Amino acid sequence: MSIESRAARNRAATLSDVAREAGVSVATASKALNGRDRVAPETRDRVAAVAERLSFSPNQMARGLLAGRTGTVGLITGDLEGRFSIPIMMGAEDAFGAGKTAVFLCDARGDSIREQYHLQALLSRRVDGLIIVGSRTDPRTTLGPLPVPTVYVYAPSDDPDDTSLVTDDAAAGRLAVEHLLASGRSRIALVDGEEEYQAARDRARGVEEALAAHGLSLAAPPRFGPWDEAWGRGATRALLDQDPTIDAVIGGSDLVARGALDALHAIGKDAPSDVAVMGFDNWSVVTENARPRLTSIDMGLEELGRLAAHALLDDSANGLVGGVRSVAPRVITRDSTVAMR
Repeated sequence: MSIESRAARNRAATLSDVAREAGVSVATASKALNGRDRVAPETRDRVAAVAERLSFSPNQMARGLLAGRTGTVGLITGDLEGRFSIPIMMGAEDAFGAGKTAVFLCDARGDSIREQYHLQALLSRRVDGLIIVGSRTDPRTTLGPLPVPTVYVYAPSDDPDDTSLVTDDAAAGRLAVEHLLASGRSRIALVDGEEEYQAARDRARGVEEALAAHGLSLAAPPRFGPWDEAWGRGATRALLDQDPTIDAVIGGSDLVARGALDALHAIGKDAPSDVAVMGFDNWSVVTENARPRLTSIDMGLEELGRLAAHALLDDSANGLVGGVRSVAPRVITRDSTVAMR
């Protein structure tokens, strides 16, 4: 064995090593390994045999460039805390498959100038597609025509020709009511998030529609306020002081709902035996650490990521189909609404 061959075995083999031992040029070795035409069958077989013997692992970026793809996707988010973008990214990575496509995460911090900077940086790196994640469900301004397939997630684009994947907050509100009614509750109150957020308005609409379908109404007009525990505590305490017959509280988010649980503890009431409590978003950091553990509506964020990845994988060659598609929410039942063993 030559000195060069022995050296190749002491490090990761390169395409040059394969070409040298197969007696062909680097260009021919590349074409043979990538299935290109104009390579004799016997040459292709010889190159493949050498590559296997040397345990050659082709550089994924280099292979992608030859095929016109880089195996990378950019994800630009305006979600400062990663509350929505992280589950979406996890779903996308699961769909892309380990090692096949890398996702570059960029935080625009709600700044349109920063968003444009990240956009241009990703495009300069020749990403194969873009996932644009909003920090709220209100429609956002489109980024316009782009040279790569683009999917808007959580916040839909205001251009109907763009592809948007969103949560169904009205359906989530209806689902919350159905769960509570099935649990024997009828005097339901809603402590929602900020009214200027479309998610808060849609969840309230879904709650009221579901109650009306059963000939019921909220025990009190919906309360709107910050998406935090302090608001949940204060609003729940005020509601129960005004109407002690309330037997269920829906929090506009898991944080608001945990605040509602705190309010119950403070006045000596128990969940779920006295008042059932549930939230939205199924944020495990909150739901699993609440006492009791918090029932919540899972909005399907990881599923949104998976769908975004599949949209890019399936349609990157032919262009995405425009329009808005939503994912179905589901109830994750825990101890705060149903006594569980």
